[in-house]
Amino acid sequence: MYNYIYYYRKSYFMAAVSMTLLMLSTTFASAQAQPGNGYKLSLTEAVQFAKDQNKWIKAASIEENAAGEDRKDAYDAALPTVNVNSSYQRFSDLTLFSQGLSHSTTIPLPPTKNAAALGVDALFNIYGGGKLKALQKEETSRFKLAGLNARDQSGNIALQTASQYLDLVKLNDLQKFILDQLKRAQSRLKNINSLYKNQKVTRSDVLRAEVTLSNVELSLQQNENDIAIANQKLDVLMNVPDSVRIAPADSAGMTKPESSSLLPFIEAAGVSSYSVQRAAENVELQRARLRGVQSNNKPTLSFYTAYGINYPNFLVFPPVNQAYALGFVGLKAQYNISSLYHNKSKVAAGKLRVKELEIQQAAYTDNVHTEIKSYYIKYGEALTRISVNEHSVEQAEVNYRIVNNKYLNQLALLTDLLDADNLYQESRFNLVRAQTDALAIYYHILYTSGNL
Repeated sequence: MYNYIYYYRKSYFMAAVSMTLLMLSTTFASAQAQPGNGYKLSLTEAVQFAKDQNKWIKAASIEENAAGEDRKDAYDAALPTVNVNSSYQRFSDLTLFSQGLSHSTTIPLPPTKNAAALGVDALFNIYGGGKLKALQKEETSRFKLAGLNARDQSGNIALQTASQYLDLVKLNDLQKFILDQLKRAQSRLKNINSLYKNQKVTRSDVLRAEVTLSNVELSLQQNENDIAIANQKLDVLMNVPDSVRIAPADSAGMTKPESSSLLPFIEAAGVSSYSVQRAAENVELQRARLRGVQSNNKPTLSFYTAYGINYPNFLVFPPVNQAYALGFVGLKAQYNISSLYHNKSKVAAGKLRVKELEIQQAAYTDNVHTEIKSYYIKYGEALTRISVNEHSVEQAEVNYRIVNNKYLNQLALLTDLLDADNLYQESRFNLVRAQTDALAIYYHILYTSGNL
């Protein structure tokens, strides 16, 4: 028996693993496979995959579905309430006392020891002071809020995925730059050793070149570790195994949108932003709650009916050993007079909370306007920085060649050569950083405006 359970669980586990691998292979079908367990993805593909597979997004989607069911339940409350009831009793003999608790006489219960009832009743709310409509509106607002939270979570994960992807792009480009710098450092050390053998430079130049080479090798190892960490973070966002290696198909030099194309996002952000939409829906939710509280001050009117079969017949005297059927229909009106003073403070508090949330909505709108305009200004600055850094790279490359030739001809110091090398390396990385920063700001604008 235990062996059977073990093999069953093992088979079930293997089937689950196979299904997961099949889903991954299907999802990455459009991606270009890389050597080992790697896939080449574009930025758009990585963002879309994360939006489809991320665990936080799935959890938010489940909550949205649950809120949808709560909303259906609120509308179902308008349906009549129907109850079916039945009962059966078996009575003991009837004991009669003639003098206090003495001189007792026992007789069978007239007309029978058995009693039973079977009936159905229904209640339909005709008017409840608006309480049901307020509840429906409240649950509708909760459903919309859950949908907004799900879209906000999706946009937030998309933003994080884009940021991690761009970090990976930046680190991969830095890897290329460090490898180039490593080749220059190795070649430079080789040339300096030759110059030292010919007694044209001092031993200090050799030692300094060796230290520089060691630092470059250490930077290379550090950058490889950073790439592994960034890749793992991207795997978590995309909900894929840690062993999957993502190779960016897009480069830092990918096309950047023009600033003018972002103006519609900037102008609509005060309405389309997730935070502003959520604040507006919170106002509607509180208004629905207020209407629910105010409904307690109004009368209610219900229609109710019942029909049943009873045994024995206790409607006549003496009771008769027979079954009878009886039903009725009626209207029930009710008004709670105490609500005039019990509900007064609750209504006042509800109105104040509506006003509070309206002010918060205006504050969220102001914050979004400030934030997205700041991103827009920074985006224009980032595009300008790209142009400046492109020119700086060209100048730094020419400068390095000049200083390198001067050093080989003993017309410049090693310090000047190392400074020129660092300047060339820094200018190249600054260009990549400016390019990825511009794209990161672009995705921030999309998210802040509620379009990611």
